Amino acid sequence: MDVQEHLRRLPKVDVLLERDDIAGPLADVPRTLVLEAVREAVEAVRARILAGEDACTDADAVAADAVSRARAKAARSLVPVVNATGIIVHTNLGRSVLAPAAVAAAARVAAGYSTLEYDLAAGERGSRHVHVEALLTRLTGAEAAMAVNNNAAAVLLGLAGLARGREAIVSRGQLVEIGGSFRIPDIMRESGASMVEVGATNKTHLADYERAVSERTGLLLKVHSSNFRVVGFSEEVSLPDLVALGAKHGVPVMEDQGSGVLIDLSGHGLPDEPTLRDAVEAGADLVTASGDKLLGGPQAGILVGKRGVIDALKKHPLARALRLDKLTLAALEVTLRLYLEPERALLEVPTLRMLTEPAAQVAARAARLADAVRAACGEAYDVTTAEDVSRAGGGALPLADIPTTVVVVALRGTGVVALEARLRAGDPPVIARIERDRLLIDPRTLSEPEEAIVVEALRRAAE
Repeated sequence: MDVQEHLRRLPKVDVLLERDDIAGPLADVPRTLVLEAVREAVEAVRARILAGEDACTDADAVAADAVSRARAKAARSLVPVVNATGIIVHTNLGRSVLAPAAVAAAARVAAGYSTLEYDLAAGERGSRHVHVEALLTRLTGAEAAMAVNNNAAAVLLGLAGLARGREAIVSRGQLVEIGGSFRIPDIMRESGASMVEVGATNKTHLADYERAVSERTGLLLKVHSSNFRVVGFSEEVSLPDLVALGAKHGVPVMEDQGSGVLIDLSGHGLPDEPTLRDAVEAGADLVTASGDKLLGGPQAGILVGKRGVIDALKKHPLARALRLDKLTLAALEVTLRLYLEPERALLEVPTLRMLTEPAAQVAARAARLADAVRAACGEAYDVTTAEDVSRAGGGALPLADIPTTVVVVALRGTGVVALEARLRAGDPPVIARIERDRLLIDPRTLSEPEEAIVVEALRRAAE
């Protein structure tokens, strides 16, 4: 059969669109996407014919290809996953899981109009800052507060508001990179402040700051090492000493605290991490932190500090560009309200609950999960449990080994990489951890309903 005859056998697009095996399965897919998929399926066969390759012009085969293409086009990109990795604040998987009350608050606000910038009592325009400011000042002891869309934005706004056109002094040991693109030198450059580095990578003394202060100094900046630690022969200047130096020279002091800790977690076996209240009580003029790390809320940047500083930042041109939307504000407000009762926050804020769940309780859940996998999957897997460590993740508590017990799963006859890929391709996807050729399921980052989802995912993967 020559090429032209082969091309004449190609099914027509309009005919394919009327077929039951396309119209039926794709009834919920937008018509434009179905049309694109059908055209692409036909063109794919045409291209193979013109290239001299074997190509099937059977209408059933082309229709099946079109359905597959249309489904791929219609599939959502941002979908829920089950985090079985044991990394609690998993940056790639959306960081902190919101408390159910925060989810409900965001959904309720999303469903209609709201008091985003409306004062009900006065019957006139209000400010979106009021929704979280009183809560933040109560929880931290600060004079004033505001929130923007992430901590990088909070740092940028703070630097621009306090040191644009002037010098900001920072220790060389604190020129950190957080994530793939947030570097203190870069963000300082964008803010319009001139960076002045002092000290050495491992040691910086108060005298180093003192010598660098001049009439051009606009800010003393301290960056908490929330995602790394310099250990051994090291030293840094305490925040109270830096505040005293700033007061001596009339220079404001800003601390980027990063993790957003609101309550002391050291009583739960976690490393001592300074809280926002600690920084406020030390006298910092401005403290910035994330809302979606150890605070356990939505993505947000928290700014607390002196009233004059915060009021000026609220009026800064960047503040509007960096402001929070109504959904984030609703979730953040409710999350902060939970902290008014710390014991309640430990139970209801998922990040805190996962960080502080006793190791014995996790071990019991791991044993139960292993038994459930054995019962559902029979002899398909070798299933054991093993002691391991979970991680805080999200650039927080870098030295914290959080004791856990993992379920170790091996599918007989199949490599661990292939098994992990099958779980990841499921609906919902289950994201597990591979370590030393073992597939690990960590119950610490699973809710109880998700345990059943993992069991079912493993059952399907074994088929």
